[in-house]
Amino acid sequence: MKKTLLALAAIAASSAAFAQSSVSVYGVVDASVESVKGDDTVTRVSSDNLASSRLGFKGTEDLGGGLKANFVLESNMKMDTGANGGGSTRFFDRAAWVGVAGSFGELRLGRQDTSIGLLAGNSSILGAQGYDDLKIAKTFSGDAYRRTDNAITYILPKFVDGLSAQVQYSTAAGSSGTVGTENNDKIGSHYGLNVQYAASGFSAGLGYIQAKNSNTVDDTGLLAYLGYDFGVAKLSGYFEQDKRDGMAEKLQVLGARVDVPFGKDFKLQASVAQVKDQEMTANNEDDATIIALKGVYALSKRTSVYALFTNVKNDDQVKLNVGQSVADGKTARGFAIGLSHKF
Repeated sequence: MKKTLLALAAIAASSAAFAQSSVSVYGVVDASVESVKGDDTVTRVSSDNLASSRLGFKGTEDLGGGLKANFVLESNMKMDTGANGGGSTRFFDRAAWVGVAGSFGELRLGRQDTSIGLLAGNSSILGAQGYDDLKIAKTFSGDAYRRTDNAITYILPKFVDGLSAQVQYSTAAGSSGTVGTENNDKIGSHYGLNVQYAASGFSAGLGYIQAKNSNTVDDTGLLAYLGYDFGVAKLSGYFEQDKRDGMAEKLQVLGARVDVPFGKDFKLQASVAQVKDQEMTANNEDDATIIALKGVYALSKRTSVYALFTNVKNDDQVKLNVGQSVADGKTARGFAIGLSHKF
């Protein structure tokens, strides 16, 4: 009897310990058949067009006293080839951070979204997939500074319902991933912040980043959006401005989109964006216009079928494209039909 009671007590203690912490596996598998036109027209199976395919692990532990320890490890996976999207030297390319949260907010350390990449990567707000304008235009938010290594991010507590904000510092940012050298250990560093608000159908956000691209060159990016959901349709407008020291002009993207639900299962989205001074040079013909259509039908809470179409009209000195190289001044476009599943 005594041994039985001791065994039950041990099981109870073990169950309590597990109840205080949890680890879950999650992910997205997204594949499509697409036809993309650049200098040539290519038809292929592709990955990540509606959402990035990924495999993730996340966990939390109750530390007591209102504190929690959190972590996320997340890797991009290519459905067309089965390859890891991060390459041979980077497995957890999407996220790899650990943090602690409490009434003071949350502190995270590791690889994370940047302050502007967090806004761009949220498909319910903007979007940074292959058929989205912020990615196609090679903006800082959708390309070079989408994510960052070696980041310290502080997420402020929510003092007002619907309001969220964070500040961030990183010792290595941008496409080079440079941590620093003995000549200048600040190369690759950046600081940034963002603020977002959503309530009663209204949404707004602002993100900013300043990064040291080299010994003498800084990159500065600003991304802002406004939106209102009328029920029958949601209207959104957004603006990004990227500046690199030494360049004559600033890259600017001004866009608008409308999201229209048809019943509870089908949503249609249309957007148009004007890209100004994409080359950041003093040319009068380095602009582009990007028009996109997106239709998504939910087969269930986890599985959707979709169709995408994007057309890029380039000026004479621009060659933006949809995943297939194109000559200066030529029109590029892409069309995809796919299936996306969350688990």
